[in-house]
Amino acid sequence: MKSAVETLNPTRVRLSIEVPFEELKDSLDAAYKKINQQVTVKGFRKGKIPARVIDQRFGRGAVLEEAVNDALPKFYTDAVNEAELNVLGQPEVDITELKDGETLNFTAEVDVRPTIEIPDYSGIEVEVDAVEVTDEDVEKSVEQLRDRFASTTPVERAAEDGDVVTIDLEAKVEGEVLEDGVASGVSYTIGSGELLDGIDDAVKGLQAGGEATFTSELKGGSAEGKEAEVTVKVTQVAARELPALDDEFAQLASEFDTLDELKADSRKRLENMKQYDQATQAQERVLEKLLELVEVPVPEKLLEDEVNTRKHNLEHHQLGQMGLDLAKYLEIQGKTAEEFDAETREQAVKGIKTQFVLDELVNKEKLNVNQEELTEHLMRRAASSGMSPDQFAQAVVEGGQVPMLVGEVARGKALAVVVEAATVKDTNGEIVDLEDDEEETEEAAEATEAAAETSGEAQEKSEA
Repeated sequence: MKSAVETLNPTRVRLSIEVPFEELKDSLDAAYKKINQQVTVKGFRKGKIPARVIDQRFGRGAVLEEAVNDALPKFYTDAVNEAELNVLGQPEVDITELKDGETLNFTAEVDVRPTIEIPDYSGIEVEVDAVEVTDEDVEKSVEQLRDRFASTTPVERAAEDGDVVTIDLEAKVEGEVLEDGVASGVSYTIGSGELLDGIDDAVKGLQAGGEATFTSELKGGSAEGKEAEVTVKVTQVAARELPALDDEFAQLASEFDTLDELKADSRKRLENMKQYDQATQAQERVLEKLLELVEVPVPEKLLEDEVNTRKHNLEHHQLGQMGLDLAKYLEIQGKTAEEFDAETREQAVKGIKTQFVLDELVNKEKLNVNQEELTEHLMRRAASSGMSPDQFAQAVVEGGQVPMLVGEVARGKALAVVVEAATVKDTNGEIVDLEDDEEETEEAAEATEAAAETSGEAQEKSEA
């Protein structure tokens, strides 16, 4: 077999492959054997029909077609390996010449990963938010905790903001009560905004036994999006009582003995959260700067596949779980279909470029992923998916997704290398040393890389 490579553009090549006929022998033998099992000829046992009889009865062309279909993938793969090409997706194959007993010539056009030159990235500088936790932040955190431990006491007065009311609801559309528009014994905190628009004004001022009617657009159910006439009846009004903010509360709500210890812990947790946010922000901004430095051509077919994958996942998975369709989602977002398509395409381009660049960095920096790193990443992914580590690991193995996880970790490490070389300052002008919390920084790198890159499915499939 002889092969030659012609570069059509930075992301596409044409392979021209010549195969001497003698190299088709194994495929011809396999073709005769397959046809033998599929046909019946009087006077011969099944599977024992001579080749010359098959040629006479069914034609040599049928045998050659079967043999070529069997042989093409092998010769194509050999040519790809010989040329050391990193192909993406399936090739477009054209048989240019087939002479029985002489030769098989064919071409294969296929997308390839572009050659990427990684420039010196040590000069990258980015600014991130400073880690600052104010006394007000701590007080707000403690108040939120205090709010969770509030108690309620029934009162015989009109309902006010912050009260918890028990209500019965009945919704009518065009004068007809909806089958799913009746609910009893619903607990609602006035001012929380957790139910229908307009309900707060309707129930405020009502005592137990009071009733009011208002109109509101339904947020779900069989008449979602329609204007409904809603009747609300208050069956109980209860005042919320917050526990006193003292040491006793600290003991009730936490493992600490004093309120000061609880506040100190809240401050530390808020600092950790802001440090994680800061690390994530650094990853995102360094990645953006890195992509600006590198010229990355994007294969058009891969881009279209990725756009379609992102749309499919949004429509059939994410929106489906929320009971929305794409039209309703765009209405909520205030976007046109054209704006949505443009944004999706822009995100897909960024994702593909990110993966290409970080994969090239993995090779350039000779980064490897060890078992411990893979296990830690798997544990984090399992937690975010709501599955146990064993369930997630089993799903990954059965789905053949282990290489994808390894790639995620490796690209996270590559991004961390670039961040380490970059200069990161906070809004106060102070140098941020992200190595102070290496674990948080690595997690942030993996999260940022995963969010910025492709959803993975289209590109992983194209490289399979």
